[in-house]
Amino acid sequence: MIKSELVLRIAEQNPHLYQRDVENIVNAILEEITRALARGDRVELRGFGAFSVKKREARVGRNPRTGETVAVDAKMIPVFKTGKEMRLRLNEGREALAAGHDGDDADAEGVRRSAGK
Repeated sequence: MIKSELVLRIAEQNPHLYQRDVENIVNAILEEITRALARGDRVELRGFGAFSVKKREARVGRNPRTGETVAVDAKMIPVFKTGKEMRLRLNEGREALAAGHDGDDADAEGVRRSAGK
């Protein structure tokens, strides 16, 4: 899913909002996450996951085409770790598909109940 598809889906689920307003909201959220990471902050969205920044030290790499050694500068990289709830929902969906279900919420709920969760 790309950002425009996300905006469209949210707008469809919330007909009282204009699509341009939904787009502004999504852009504001993503911009704030980016700013927080640039400051070195951690961003946690409960049930979804956490964004953080890790530092990669400078190293010597190789050009894969020529084999020549190349100095790679130190850099900061964004890291995303999924939340427990997301992992559980993804794995339940996979279990439902393996059991012959189509993975919709009603079927996932049935799998959750039958597994005693």
